[in-house]
Amino acid sequence: MKKDIHPKYFDKAKTTCVCGATYDFGSTKPEIHVEICANCHPVYTGNEKVLDTAGRVEKFRARKEAGASKAKKSAK
Repeated sequence: MKKDIHPKYFDKAKTTCVCGATYDFGSTKPEIHVEICANCHPVYTGNEKVLDTAGRVEKFRARKEAGASKAKKSAK
């Protein structure tokens, strides 16, 4: 291997999640901040978080139906 071309490797890089959990991993960065981890991820916890609080799905369906009805009117 060539010398002085590889980044410094930290065996115990501190990884911190938004939920407050901390882990030690090997990385080329000394500290890592993540938004979701195994401690708070819905797949691992079994808790489902509803992300559609603004009714985005319903708004999309309404726009789709409105577009479809316009297409039918113009085709006649």
